[in-house]
Amino acid sequence: MHDQAKRLRERMQQNSSSRQTRLVTVTSGKGGVGKSNFSLNFALGLREKGHKAILFDVDLGLANLDVLMGITPKRHLLHLIDQEATVWDIMETGPGNLEFIAGGSGFTQILQLDNHKLDILFQKLEPLHGYADTIIFDTGAGISQESLRFMLSSDEVILVTTPEPPAITDAYAVIKMIHSRNPQTKVRLVINRATSDREGQATADKLSMVAKRFLDMEISKLGYVMDDDHVTKAVKQQRPYFLAFPQSQASKSIRNLVAAYLGSAGAAGSGSPGGLKGFFKKLKGFIP
Repeated sequence: MHDQAKRLRERMQQNSSSRQTRLVTVTSGKGGVGKSNFSLNFALGLREKGHKAILFDVDLGLANLDVLMGITPKRHLLHLIDQEATVWDIMETGPGNLEFIAGGSGFTQILQLDNHKLDILFQKLEPLHGYADTIIFDTGAGISQESLRFMLSSDEVILVTTPEPPAITDAYAVIKMIHSRNPQTKVRLVINRATSDREGQATADKLSMVAKRFLDMEISKLGYVMDDDHVTKAVKQQRPYFLAFPQSQASKSIRNLVAAYLGSAGAAGSGSPGGLKGFFKKLKGFIP
């Protein structure tokens, strides 16, 4: 079964050479705001619309996407270097046929590899370009050098926060850090656990207004996810809420976010995807 899936992926990649793959980093200013849960369900929402999304878990400290999906990855990124493995060998298929790659507990080692091994790693990941419409990197919460490298190397950043003041303050700190390194970085806001439409919109407006006023940086508002008890129930079941409770308020919010993302991905001003080669070139430039 695994060999059949591998051959199918290779064939699809060969037939999708014209597809422009977009690299998106999902991050947050602090832990506990639902960043990874958003990444997972957003990727599933994209797939529901026929938009091929692949999810990378690159949270160096608390990788938990596998827990949210109820799966145990057999391989991770480092296996591309240590073993004769291809990217198709390390790719897992989770709920909803979502394709997923684990960074693994040894992911920090990847950022310490010499140039030769980095080239090997990046070369083995290149077949994903044209295979996926969007590659989503779920990074660690907070401002770390590792997460910042992914943010600055991606085509865009989705910054997840909640309406609580500490979360908003930490999200603004991420925006300031990005601005200090590259003010042209495209950042889009997602407000998670909004208790009402008004609260979700007001929180996004406040953050974008502050960024414009004090940093002269334009921050787009992708949307918000409603606070929903079904999310907690799904986490306990180790199932994505988008699949476990497709008609829940949170799932409906995800569909709205997906529509906003797909509607703007090719719009004027969104920029052309840099592709995996461009991403790897930037990422390598940030590694000492």
